[in-house]
Amino acid sequence: MIDAHIHADTRPYEDFEKMAISGIDKAITCAHDPLRMTTSEVVLDHFHRLVSNDIKRAGENGLKLYVALGLHPRSISKNYDIIIQALPNLLQNNLMVAIGEIGLETTSNEEINVFIKQLKIADDLKAKVIVHTPRTNKKEVTKITKKIILENIDPKLVIIDHVDFNIVEDLVDQEFTLGLTVQPRKMTHQEAVNLLKNYGTDKFVLNSDISSSPSDPLSVPKTVHQMRLADFKEKDIAKVSEKNASAFFNI
Repeated sequence: MIDAHIHADTRPYEDFEKMAISGIDKAITCAHDPLRMTTSEVVLDHFHRLVSNDIKRAGENGLKLYVALGLHPRSISKNYDIIIQALPNLLQNNLMVAIGEIGLETTSNEEINVFIKQLKIADDLKAKVIVHTPRTNKKEVTKITKKIILENIDPKLVIIDHVDFNIVEDLVDQEFTLGLTVQPRKMTHQEAVNLLKNYGTDKFVLNSDISSSPSDPLSVPKTVHQMRLADFKEKDIAKVSEKNASAFFNI
């Protein structure tokens, strides 16, 4: 199985062992906002932590960790152009499989500007992108996010994450891959199962988004278990728990 969106820097060493024992053999850890990202140096130190420390911690427990690096809308530093300019070189690392997570939180002009710049880099380099959708004003912000994506990048390069019943209808008709975040306060296992019953498994990937918020490192295998209880075919379970993510990230 692949957990397609985690924040490894917030989790204890033992979580990676639990994930590996449960059958998760790969995961994508995304850049985010663990601190007040006041300068580009703080952001770059965060990136360095993910690449140099967390890949090692996960690997020692049998979990192959890949990274997505980028400016989360809540981590835009004052001198963020330094980060934007660094992204093409960072993508040379074959363990960096996407720019992310990026997107909009409040739709401020600065957020939109930073988001567009990162999308254009990804489109130019044909790099994959992991896009955040917020908890607050989710539907309204996602409509703006969708418009910006379609204007700036091939949608086949994009995962839109934290999708739920509030926004899935606005996204499912496009060529995005859609992330289902099974996490307390976002989506239950049963809600994920119900959504997959309604919309199929071809466009979706499962993730736990484990972070410093309430989280479950086993949410992907637990959702797989609930899918089996709901009589999903094994090939469809494999799509959302491994194959779709494997194909998208080429891992």
